[in-house]
Amino acid sequence: MELVNLTEYLVKELLPNVENISVKEIESENDKVIQVLVPSDSMSIVIGKGGSIANSIRTIVQAS
Repeated sequence: MELVNLTEYLVKELLPNVENISVKEIESENDKVIQVLVPSDSMSIVIGKGGSIANSIRTIVQAS
């Protein structure tokens, strides 16, 4: 659950309006997926140009 909190913190720091953000952990047999739901008008901020911000968030979370 700590990874979910870290992911939520990183995403909330990027966006000005944090009320409509949802971060959940989905577990399967072999994988853990952290699902981030943001409003469609904020999606480009979280993804970044060419996916650079999303990849950075993924790298930070995987490293921890």
